[in-house]
Amino acid sequence: MSPYLEAFLDEHRISPASVDIEKVCSYKLSEMKSAVNGKKTSIAMLDSYCKPVATVPVNKKVAVIDAGGTNLRTCTVYFNEQLEPVLDDYSNAAMPGIEEKIDAKEFFNTLADHVERLVNQVDTIGFCFSYAADITEDHDGIPILMSKEIKVPDLLGKHLGKELFNVLTSRGFNMEGKRIIVMNDTVTTLLAGLPYAEKTGCEGCVGFILGTGTNTACIGLNGIYNEESANLDLRLGDIDRKFTDSTLDPDNHLLEKMVSGAYLGPLALEILKAAAGDRFFSPSCTDAVLKTESLTTEEMGNFILDKPSPIDMFVDTEDDQRNLKDILTAFVERAGKLAAANLAASVLFTKYGEKMPVLINADGSTFYKTPGLKEHIENHLRAFLAERGRKVRFAKIERSPIIGAAIGALSLESDVSE
Repeated sequence: MSPYLEAFLDEHRISPASVDIEKVCSYKLSEMKSAVNGKKTSIAMLDSYCKPVATVPVNKKVAVIDAGGTNLRTCTVYFNEQLEPVLDDYSNAAMPGIEEKIDAKEFFNTLADHVERLVNQVDTIGFCFSYAADITEDHDGIPILMSKEIKVPDLLGKHLGKELFNVLTSRGFNMEGKRIIVMNDTVTTLLAGLPYAEKTGCEGCVGFILGTGTNTACIGLNGIYNEESANLDLRLGDIDRKFTDSTLDPDNHLLEKMVSGAYLGPLALEILKAAAGDRFFSPSCTDAVLKTESLTTEEMGNFILDKPSPIDMFVDTEDDQRNLKDILTAFVERAGKLAAANLAASVLFTKYGEKMPVLINADGSTFYKTPGLKEHIENHLRAFLAERGRKVRFAKIERSPIIGAAIGALSLESDVSE
């Protein structure tokens, strides 16, 4: 990398060196502790009313709704005698509100459309909700903030389980004795990791989502917390601020907007436009960058991997190719350091990791598919925690939100108030 480009990245705080993991971790850890003590902070530490469980009832079927950042998945799940999850009647659709603005009535009717085929097969529906929501003691959920550019503004304040229950009742289903149990996706990811942690010599678990959006869940003294860490109030530089100001909700989910799949590509384009304005590219490349209106995280990753990408059209000289790749790879490592600092705080908040590793169950396509990101997160996290006497082990448990939602539904169904 040329010293001039390095200076540009440092000036705008895009370089990996611009992230001080210790400072970011300490800041987040302070926010976590303050939130648990009832103080207003940028993150939430929402009580999930779930306790850590490593075993589940066998051969008991539940339905699952996984309302993710991009996809709406529904199926039934049961655990066989070997405690292996068995998924059946699986369906995948677009998340309602991702393509165009809808109201809450349409949202719940869409959910009902996709789950009604399962209702008569089960007593309990585990509802995994990938957005900030207050979970009530009877395991309903009340959205408090939508993110990931989902457009259902009047969903805020609604009781998710109750509303869906009422729609299904209005459609003629006998809902007597049936329950809908709402959980956050990081909580379900954590729950999915606990049986694996027990089998592999780990203690405790952190649920980590890095896909369309990002979030973490950890185990505290009183149970499992949904941290809502995506909202950590953190904007490093002027390009970050310009970009977040252009998003649907400019003052919220600031950490998410520097590390997650919905935003990495668009933010990278803002960085490339700033570099073009500072004449780091040839005239034709500069013109192409400045005229480009959109860039996805996948397209960015393809360019780094030398796969076909719209960024190929920017390149006119070898210097263009080198500078574009240097900017993007540095930017991805910065995202990795930020995510590592976030995870470090989650681990240090718990009592785990000194004698045996803490399991980090990581879910999300951005974590696994963005070139270099997974390695940067793991390497920076392990190095930082080793200096503090803590150990971690990463796991990839397929369909974690669905499996964890089933575990949560099975373990909580007897706790739900009639």
